[in-house]
Amino acid sequence: MNKLLSGLIGIIAFSLPAYAALEAGDMAPAFQARASLDGKAFDYSLADALKQGPVVVYFYPSAYTGGCNIEAHEFSEHMDAFKAAGATVVGVSLDSIDRLNDFSADPDYCAGKLAVASDPSGEIAKSYKLDVHGPVEGAKDTRGIEIGHGFAERVTFIVTPDGKIAKTIGGVAPAENVKKTLEAVQQLQRQKGS
Repeated sequence: MNKLLSGLIGIIAFSLPAYAALEAGDMAPAFQARASLDGKAFDYSLADALKQGPVVVYFYPSAYTGGCNIEAHEFSEHMDAFKAAGATVVGVSLDSIDRLNDFSADPDYCAGKLAVASDPSGEIAKSYKLDVHGPVEGAKDTRGIEIGHGFAERVTFIVTPDGKIAKTIGGVAPAENVKKTLEAVQQLQRQKGS
């Protein structure tokens, strides 16, 4: 029980932002990664996605954990609103592509609407100046499966087509993060229309 409790405390601690992340006006590091959408793996490129418009890049600790489940579900529920504002969304975690194939297709979370990218080494997260921590011994996901990988802090970046970060959002609850992110993307769309 103590291992499980300490594992859960560790996941919560890794979910809290350290506020060293890149900020508005900084250039967003370009990245390529294996990603999954609706259970199908593909090669994701931030540079290619930016050709379509703003991109929400949200980092989260792990698929199939409490806050991450809520966040993925909220993003998938609001995906039409993000698209209407001209934005795409990609989640990034240190999960393996196999875990993400399951998570991206899961009707309770990504629901086939949300792409999630695998950053198993944590290099993408580190390039955004996020803290990355090693695995928490004995930590299990909401399915009871051992997580077995490290964690990046929960922070969201809104990246404009010129590659700059328009806004960084951290330190809020997962559902509030999605709400604030959507508001920021809609504000960008209004500014573009002005």
